[in-house]
Amino acid sequence: MKLKRFLLRYYPPGIILEYEKGGYLRTKSIDLLDLTPETNPDELVAEIRQSEPLITESRAEQVKHLVLRLQQKQGQQNHHRFCFCKELKAHILPLTNVAFDKSGSRFITGSYDRTCRVWDTASGTELHMLEGHRNVVYAITFNNPYGDKIATGSFDKTCKLWCAETGKCFHTFRGHTAEIGHTAEVLSLCFNTVGNQLVTGSFDHTVAIWDVAAGRRVHTLIGHTGEISNVQFNWDCSLIVTGSMDKTSKLWEAVSGKCVATLVGHKEEVLDVCFDLSGQLIATASADGTGRVFSATTHQCRVTLEGHDGEISKICFSPQGSRVLTASSDKTARLWDVQSGVCLQVLEGHTDEIFSCVFNYEGDTILTGSKDNTCRVWF
Repeated sequence: MKLKRFLLRYYPPGIILEYEKGGYLRTKSIDLLDLTPETNPDELVAEIRQSEPLITESRAEQVKHLVLRLQQKQGQQNHHRFCFCKELKAHILPLTNVAFDKSGSRFITGSYDRTCRVWDTASGTELHMLEGHRNVVYAITFNNPYGDKIATGSFDKTCKLWCAETGKCFHTFRGHTAEIGHTAEVLSLCFNTVGNQLVTGSFDHTVAIWDVAAGRRVHTLIGHTGEISNVQFNWDCSLIVTGSMDKTSKLWEAVSGKCVATLVGHKEEVLDVCFDLSGQLIATASADGTGRVFSATTHQCRVTLEGHDGEISKICFSPQGSRVLTASSDKTARLWDVQSGVCLQVLEGHTDEIFSCVFNYEGDTILTGSKDNTCRVWF
């Protein structure tokens, strides 16, 4: 094995190693999810060298320099205020979800009009329309960081895999029998970090983990007593978090499918749930009009986000993990401080409920999708 070069990954912090083995160029990542500005870089480099044979003594100083760059990025203060940039009349019916690819140069929208559309962020031009579902397209995602595939989940009880470049459908994960699909609408889906597994959540109260290449189900997670509103892997793919109409969220081991914790506290249905990129925090959004931030290790609620005048349908962390973004039926999106729970900014302008909101990879652009049939880009 011969190390060729290093690549830096800011969110979540990590160093990618590009190396040659058997005549082929390969990559592996050193995830530094616990890195803080206070971490001792010399001690960390010593730890990395013990576990990674590609990092020889001659490369140690280079690795230390990369660690210092990551710490410098972490230490930057984030006082960015977002301004409305453009509005896209995206669909003929309300939008259900929005999602960026990793670079932020493209985004996708799902809609009640049964389609998913691919857009160019800078120009607002429609690149592709993904047609084939027979009902509402509710859940949409890119297989980031690659961005070459798109997955869509629909009320037609199927999940489809598409080519992001051509708009062609590769595969349909069907729900025609209990063994290989859901028996009800697919509401949510998420790829794992390496893109070889997909997790889906359904109205049938269950969560399914799929092998992407084989198109077969690996696990069924049973335990919720209500419809599944969202599902997500953490960064290292060890855990899955699920939100449900039963007013709870649950944490599951991805490998065994075992439930390890139930997060409680909301008075109404949990409509969304997500990890931050480090996998240390979980945010939940509820029909009770509040958001909550939980510790992924202690499972305790650390802060409650109060201020919306209606149910919160979507919640997400900024890539830096210092901000939380919420979308609500009160026609606004709000930006919150993770530590204090203080509302930092209200994004106003949509004329109906906001169903979805998302940050780009750098955290300097926001997308909101609404029942008013439009999506808005905020810089």
